[in-house]
Amino acid sequence: MKFYLTYAEPPSGVFSSQVADVISFLNHKLNAEIKLVAFISLHDFSNNRKKIKKELPSAIVLPMLPKATYWRLNVIQLWILCFLLRPTSIIARNVIAANMALKIRNSSAVKTVCFDGRGAIAAEWKEYDVNVVDQWKQEIDQLEQRAVIESDYRIAVTEKLVDYWHKQYSYASGKHVVIPCTLNSSFLPNIPSDSEKTQARKNIGLQAHDIVLAYSGSTAGWQSFSTLYNYLAPFLKQKSENKVLFLSKPEDNIQQLVKEFPGQILQKWVNHHEVPMVLSACDMGILIREDSVTNRVASPTKFAEYLSAGLQVIITDNIGDYSDFVKVHQCGIIANGKPLPNIQNVDYTTRSRMINLVNLHFTKKHNYLITAN
Repeated sequence: MKFYLTYAEPPSGVFSSQVADVISFLNHKLNAEIKLVAFISLHDFSNNRKKIKKELPSAIVLPMLPKATYWRLNVIQLWILCFLLRPTSIIARNVIAANMALKIRNSSAVKTVCFDGRGAIAAEWKEYDVNVVDQWKQEIDQLEQRAVIESDYRIAVTEKLVDYWHKQYSYASGKHVVIPCTLNSSFLPNIPSDSEKTQARKNIGLQAHDIVLAYSGSTAGWQSFSTLYNYLAPFLKQKSENKVLFLSKPEDNIQQLVKEFPGQILQKWVNHHEVPMVLSACDMGILIREDSVTNRVASPTKFAEYLSAGLQVIITDNIGDYSDFVKVHQCGIIANGKPLPNIQNVDYTTRSRMINLVNLHFTKKHNYLITAN
C-alpha cells in the first residue's frame, strides 16, 4: 500500500481532477493500492470530509491542528497512521506534505517518499500575494529545497519545472518523471458537428458568424488581467462580431469590459459537466499570463480543456512546456505583445485535430500508463 498525502487542500475542482481522479484511475487500472490521506482545515471540516469521502470512500481525512504553521505536530498523527497501516511509501502532493513525509521516512516508518511537485511554490509566494502565514513564507525556500533534494523520487508537471529545480536547488539525481495536469479519466473524445456547434451558440446567445474567444477561469490576481486586457481590447475594437466569453464568476474586471464593449462580452458560470459544450461554441481559448517564474514552470489545466473542446489556444510565450507545444503542433497563436491576427471560425477539421492532440498528450491513460510501463 502507498499513501497519497495532501495537506491544507480542501475539496475543489482541481482536487477532484488532480487528486481523487488520479488515485481512482491508478487503483482501477494498475491495482496500485493507493490510499488518500488528507489533512484539511477544521473550518467546515465535516462537510469537506463528506465531499472527499464521496469521491474516495476509502480516503482517510484528518483535521489539521488549528494553525497551519503547526504542521510538524500533525506528523505525529501521520506517524501513528503509518505504524498501524504500514504503507511502503508516501506520495506527497505539495511542499509541506513532502516535508511531513520525509520526517516519517527518517523515523523508518516508510521506505520511500515521492514529491509530487505542482509548481515553483517559493517563487509563487514571492511573486504573488498568496494568502499564507508569514512563518511559511520565511521558510518556504528551505522546505521546497528539502522536498526536491531529499525525496527519493519526484513527479514534475513540466520539463521547465525540472529545469527550475536544477538551477534553483542544484537538483541532479534524475529520479523524476514529467506528468502534466491531465483531463478527468471520464473524458471521451467527442467532435461536435457544425450543426451541434451552431446550436450550442444559439443556446448562449451567439450568432453563427461571431468570432468568439473563450476565457475559462478567474480574472483576478495572478491570472494577469492587465496583460489579458492589452490583447482583448484591440481584438474587440476590430469589429462588433468579435466577442469574448468568460466562463467565470462575476468579477469587477469582467464588468469593466462589459461597460467598455457592450454586446461583445458574455459571462457565464456553469456546472463542470456543461463546460465542454459551452467551450465547443467558441473558436479559440485564451491562456494569457504575465512573464514570471510561476508561469514559466506551470501546467495550466485550461490548456488541455481548450484542446478537448476542439479549440486552438492563444497563449503567451514561456508558459510551462505549452508555448513550445503550440509551436511544434501548430495548435494556436503565440501572443508576443502584438495585436492578435485575424481569427476565423474554427472548422470541423481543426476541431478534430485538436481533440486528437489532447487524446495523445493529456489523458491519464497516455501519461500514467505509459509512465508505469
